[in-house]
Amino acid sequence: MTEKKLPFTKSQIEEIIQKYPTPFHIYDEKAIRENAKKLIKTFSWCDTFKEYFAVKANPNPYLLKILKEEGFGADCSSLAELVLAEKASITGENIMFTSNDTPAEEYVKAKKLGAIINLDDITHIDFLEQNTGLPDLICFRYNPGPLRGGNALIGKPEEAKYGLTKDQILEAYKICKQKGIKRFGLHTMLASNELDPNYFIDTAIMLFDLVVDLSKEVGIKMEFVNLGGGFGIPYRPEQNRLDMDYISAGIKKAFEEKIVKNKLNPLKIFMECGRIITGPYGYLVTKAIHKKDTYKNYIGLDACMSNLMRPALYGAYHHITVMGKENALFDKKYDIVGSLCENNDKFAIDRMLPKIDTGDIVVIHDTGAHGFAMGFNYNGKLRSKELLLKQDGSVELIRRAETLDDYFATLDFSKL
Repeated sequence: MTEKKLPFTKSQIEEIIQKYPTPFHIYDEKAIRENAKKLIKTFSWCDTFKEYFAVKANPNPYLLKILKEEGFGADCSSLAELVLAEKASITGENIMFTSNDTPAEEYVKAKKLGAIINLDDITHIDFLEQNTGLPDLICFRYNPGPLRGGNALIGKPEEAKYGLTKDQILEAYKICKQKGIKRFGLHTMLASNELDPNYFIDTAIMLFDLVVDLSKEVGIKMEFVNLGGGFGIPYRPEQNRLDMDYISAGIKKAFEEKIVKNKLNPLKIFMECGRIITGPYGYLVTKAIHKKDTYKNYIGLDACMSNLMRPALYGAYHHITVMGKENALFDKKYDIVGSLCENNDKFAIDRMLPKIDTGDIVVIHDTGAHGFAMGFNYNGKLRSKELLLKQDGSVELIRRAETLDDYFATLDFSKL
């Protein structure tokens, strides 16, 4: 079981709303920092362990800067994410650039920043060489296909557009070795929001075995292995958090049995977690503005799926707290909805909650990853502001809300 706590009281959030009207996402700096420290400590047995925060999970440079201060790098997958990392003073090999179907300009920017470039296909070797020249360090993304199962969110590996097959990856490293590259890394990413701890241990075993094969068949020394991310969080109260100590111990055992015994050490271990770092420490704060009783009972919020699309896109569960009614009887069944002109614009369906009145503050939990990041402007909806609840209890605006001027900025009405 996971207790769904909030880092603020009803009176505190009411005071915040006075200055920053709803809706908004708010992030708990103290909890994020403590969580970051805990991850690094958990893998401290590997003195070259490094976490590259998945920028796609929460692309806010203020959060990236916080994580940089805790020793994290940035995992980027687009030009904009590379620029965000740069703005947060994350450069060089503190950036892992893992893209797919990648435009040349993105490789140019990654190489200019000195990022580690992680290629998604064997044909990208020539594309990269022609457009930017080959870097000193190269990495490839491995897709094991039917050799491994995926999970419900990310799908089967053999149906994924990402990565190289086993035969391709062996050939890719041979090609790069022949071209004079001497530094190599290996990467995979097979699951998303996975809560089975053994999945991540099995992934490490798979990659360590591949490191051994590459050493024997290609004759190269691997500098690092990036185990990817995909670590899940308990969105539902009845779910348990991943036992990261158990995962770390399992990876360490595999490392000793496969890397150390084969004399392939030193080998750096990287990860690219996103959701597990910031996900539980972000909250969408909104208000109930309408009640509607027809064939079902609806509560309409001043937020919509443009602020949080996971429930509509995946049918995902996000816990809901009605401020001031935490201990009330949960005897009302509601669909909690937004104002988008789409019937799937629902944060919860048939959710048992306390009686909700117009004006009640409704907090949606676990929006710190893939929340604001997945926002969009359908129906002309404007993306909300983002706030940072700082360690001293103060609140900082780290992204203002969009305005109509922002929305219309790319249009020239004078030509109509």
